[in-house]
Amino acid sequence: MNPSLSIRMAELDDINAIGFLAQQIWPEAYGDILSREQLEYMLGLFYSPAALRRQMLEDKHSFLVVEDDEEPIGFASWSPLADPGVYKLHKLYVLPRNQGKGMGKTILHFIFEDIEGARVLQLNVNRQNKALLFYEKMGFSIIREEDIDIGNNWWMNDYVMEIRLPSAL
Repeated sequence: MNPSLSIRMAELDDINAIGFLAQQIWPEAYGDILSREQLEYMLGLFYSPAALRRQMLEDKHSFLVVEDDEEPIGFASWSPLADPGVYKLHKLYVLPRNQGKGMGKTILHFIFEDIEGARVLQLNVNRQNKALLFYEKMGFSIIREEDIDIGNNWWMNDYVMEIRLPSAL
């Protein structure tokens, strides 16, 4: 990993930085998939300060922040599910200019180490998202399709993917 890069667990003070990163990353990641209206709706739903605070405090999501010379360039979040040993990756995003440099793999390995002892890591990915190829390359497999009503007559049309651990380590 580049010596100017660091990964650390996020704190409440990082909420604004995470939201700002999402505002920069999502139009690139989803601009060809979602309407502008749905994109803005989802950013508000998932990345408003109140939503991020709830995810951290009430939903018990662990968040990390990736920094390059102390400038945030990416983030991720995950949490355990009700089934013992099964975790869910909720978010993994890196600024477009920093993609394709192994950062996603590095973030996943950080998470694998954090959830040591886990049996499975699951995630949802939009069925049209190019990140699907990244997750397949990392060893995730599609286990089902899932359509999630997020309100406002919009749906998330996802694949649910998983990787069995510790084979990923």
